Amino acid sequence: MGEISFKLNGQTVWVSGVDPHTTALSWLRQQGLTGSKEGCAEGECGACALLLLRPEGGRARLEAVNGCLLLLPSLAGQEVWTVEGLAQGERLHPVQEAMLQGGSQCGYCTPGFVVSMAAEYYRKNRSNFDLEALSGNLCRCTGYRPIRDAALSLGQPAPHDPLAQRLNAPVEAVKSLEYSLKTESSPRFYRPLSLPELYHILAEHPAAKLVAGGTDWVVEVNQRFARAEVQVDISQVPELQTLFWGQEYVEIGAGITLSEAERWLEGRIPLLAQWFPLFASRLIRNRATLGGNLGTASPIGDGPPVLLALGAEVVLSGAAGERVLPLERFFTGYRQTALQPGEVIRAVRIPLPLAPQARFYKVSKRRLDDISTVAAAFALQLEGGRVQSIRIGLGGVAPTPVRASQTEAFLEGKPWDERTVRAASELIRGEFRPIDDHRGSAAYRSAMLSSLLHKFYAETTEVRA
Repeated sequence: MGEISFKLNGQTVWVSGVDPHTTALSWLRQQGLTGSKEGCAEGECGACALLLLRPEGGRARLEAVNGCLLLLPSLAGQEVWTVEGLAQGERLHPVQEAMLQGGSQCGYCTPGFVVSMAAEYYRKNRSNFDLEALSGNLCRCTGYRPIRDAALSLGQPAPHDPLAQRLNAPVEAVKSLEYSLKTESSPRFYRPLSLPELYHILAEHPAAKLVAGGTDWVVEVNQRFARAEVQVDISQVPELQTLFWGQEYVEIGAGITLSEAERWLEGRIPLLAQWFPLFASRLIRNRATLGGNLGTASPIGDGPPVLLALGAEVVLSGAAGERVLPLERFFTGYRQTALQPGEVIRAVRIPLPLAPQARFYKVSKRRLDDISTVAAAFALQLEGGRVQSIRIGLGGVAPTPVRASQTEAFLEGKPWDERTVRAASELIRGEFRPIDDHRGSAAYRSAMLSSLLHKFYAETTEVRA
């Protein structure tokens, strides 16, 4: 209960007497492994990147994750590598050698780039280096060209490469966990391995903080010193890891990481395929989940507008059974949801068939790895040049993610032409009352709604032409 163990750079380590809110990055630096740096404490710079071993069929996969967002107890029973663990004695790793040829500048960001690069270096069936693997790493010297050149110079791992050999073996199953500092009042950390076990914990600790990827909660821990009496790591609950494509709907488990969902879907839901690259970075998507993105109920989350446009439903599960709720009824207020005590989001269902015309737009100061000022998703079905159905999901214009129901109702049955869209754009502009904040004024947000509807019309008209 008061001790955990995991493999660090190939060696088993034991940890005790550490507060459950401690991040892997913080603990590693206390152990003298200072290659991992803290640059932002919110997963935006990648200086803290670590390699985490994940199962993939009967073998293993290395994923780069942010050490600053990884709670130390969640590593129990797992395998992790830092930049210090890549070299073999005095012999540098091929990625480190490549970075030495001009890719390393001031050096602060270099370990993080090396780790992210190593994850891509070992990707199964890799033919070319996917530079998107480095999207979560920030170079403060702005010297990305030599870093890119270093990445593109990499070949394939040698047959005797220790990490390449490790990936051919399966990943050991983790065990249930209850961790604390052995005192009555100390915070507790649980890791259940089934839904019944999770329900039991929630029955005893109804105010427990659920943690899947930690990409939202651990930011609060780091920057606002948020604390919870009980944290529950739900990342190892198999019932939350489902993936199903049926005749009536697609079901994506709430605990599946976005990267895993992206790989599994392979672009078969085009609206999600547009959204994935715009959701933070690869480092974040390797941990973030659909369930977590919905459960935070942020009015500026990018996931809800996309799922609202897709007509998604959430499967809510508790000890008493399951219920299915349309996503628009899930958000009940600012940062509030329809979840009852003891319930969790088990999965997200997307009905089939999909609307043939769909787009996602994100208005932000940076195109990638930024928080939205306005997010909008459109899904359109035309018949004979008229709108048979349209769904418009929006973020950043109300206290919750919303559908533009009035505008949808106005458009249905009307011709999909410039005159109709011009009238609809005026309607959607006045349908909501956004707030002014540092990301954008209310007037700007309203104007964006009108502009994005026009943009969607222009793009879908080009497709039809």
